[in-house]
Amino acid sequence: MSEEKRTSIEESLWAQKDTAETAARLSRSISDSVRRELPKGLPEPQFKRLKKELLASLEKEMALESRRVIRLFLDEEEAQQKHLEKRRKRKVLFEESVERISVNQRAQHMILLTCTVLLIITGLPIKFHEAPAAEFIIHLLGGPNITRILHRIGAIGLTLVGVYHLWYCMAFEEGRRNFGLLLPSPRDLKNFLQQMGYYLGLKKDRPLFDRFSYIEKFDYWAVYWGMVVMITSGYILWFMETAINQFGKVAYDIAREAHSDEGLLATLAIIIWHFYNVHFNPKKFPGSLTWWHGRIPIEEFREEHPLEYERWLEAQKQEETELEQEPDGIRGDPLGSGGEENPEGGKSS
Repeated sequence: MSEEKRTSIEESLWAQKDTAETAARLSRSISDSVRRELPKGLPEPQFKRLKKELLASLEKEMALESRRVIRLFLDEEEAQQKHLEKRRKRKVLFEESVERISVNQRAQHMILLTCTVLLIITGLPIKFHEAPAAEFIIHLLGGPNITRILHRIGAIGLTLVGVYHLWYCMAFEEGRRNFGLLLPSPRDLKNFLQQMGYYLGLKKDRPLFDRFSYIEKFDYWAVYWGMVVMITSGYILWFMETAINQFGKVAYDIAREAHSDEGLLATLAIIIWHFYNVHFNPKKFPGSLTWWHGRIPIEEFREEHPLEYERWLEAQKQEETELEQEPDGIRGDPLGSGGEENPEGGKSS
């Protein structure tokens, strides 16, 4: 007899034995309960009828309880499996990626995203108010007055996140460092020319980018320029009478045209330029989640930011060397309690 078959027979015998012991234990428990509750001298016909009703009731209740316990067990198992899968994916994410965008930056981006979407949805229908689609959107939002209020709420949010970002660039070390790296430099022009040469087949290699490429710098400064124009012209339109009294009607006319055209330009830049580079690019389609969890896959990091990747890799090797040189008694978690590595080679909170 094979080992597999012997094991199957043993498991079957154990299952039968376990079932028999369980049934016997339940039978004794039920019999003891019945004896305690039944009066002495109960006639045989009544005892048989009671036994029949009792068995039927027990069978029904056991069936219902069994289904309840099974459903509860399966739900708990499914929840446990989902939790384990979520932990596995998170572990894979942190093992195969590095932090690129901090929590502070992600919060700013999400507020900016929310305000920008609100401004586009409420602003373009006002610009193209004669179009049937614009009339439908304005009606859907609650009418012209509600649309105007929502637009101004978005404008206040945009102003606040813009002011906070200026303070972030001055007060936070991370903000000062990134702002310095985002300033245009002659290297950006060189990288642009080499990229164009590569696309035209005139160059064999693509340019090597650092933390920010010229594309990302253009994205950043386009937002800066757009916010200055949109916020300034928007408040002139909002407080029209004060602006005309202070600066004349010509300032109001310029602000109206600038606000209208810059709003359309910003919308097209976001949809065509930014969305393509971040989400619709064939290498990233159907989209990147870096804006959400702040992390970038190591392969993407190495391909798109090779100069920064080399620094990060050198920092990791240096950290491993220092850990190997430490005595075993004091060697611990190099990232501390809950810390995560970032491309700068340090800790992030």
